[in-house]
Amino acid sequence: MTERNRGRPRAFDRDRAVLEAARLFWRRGYSGTSTRTLAATLGLSTSSLYAAFGSKAGLFEEAVRTYAERYREIYQQAVAENCIQTVIERILTDSVHEFTQPSGTHPGCLISSAVMTDSTSTLDTSAYVAELHSSNEQALLVRIERAIQDGELTAGTNAAVLTGLIQSVWHGLSVRSNVDTAREDLLATAQLAHQLICQQLTSRCHVVGCVGA
Repeated sequence: MTERNRGRPRAFDRDRAVLEAARLFWRRGYSGTSTRTLAATLGLSTSSLYAAFGSKAGLFEEAVRTYAERYREIYQQAVAENCIQTVIERILTDSVHEFTQPSGTHPGCLISSAVMTDSTSTLDTSAYVAELHSSNEQALLVRIERAIQDGELTAGTNAAVLTGLIQSVWHGLSVRSNVDTAREDLLATAQLAHQLICQQLTSRCHVVGCVGA
């Protein structure tokens, strides 16, 4: 091996760096993760870390956006379904699958993590997550209101209350995923919640099913 090859740094993989940083943030919190620890974990010098991400806060924000934006996609895909039963089912079960992705490719769910309130330096990121929650909730509310108008849900259903119920179940699943609850257990909870909601509130869709709705 030549002297030049011996000293050559490994290739920089940004996606892998963001994943490794996310794991540290989720596990230690924002304030508990030092720039020096981040640099050592990523195999970078501190100056290289700053050059790549701007700051520790910049790296944290990129990690949050990388792994949180998937939940917006889940809601958008779910509310596009023709039947409200399928909408509710997909929001809950697809989210569980995302919460419990293999650790080799996913750091876990940060949405309900204490890391989000760990430091005043995360204010911009917290605002982003708040906007994400608001956007998802509004998309679900609009879809539920349409289901009421179309007769999929029983007359008198309170769209805001039902939306809040589904969101509460969602957040509960997120919290439980952060304490290593098994995917199978989370899915069982999601499926039971879906069944109870649909049995209580659906009318036409409950009778004829969702195929071709």
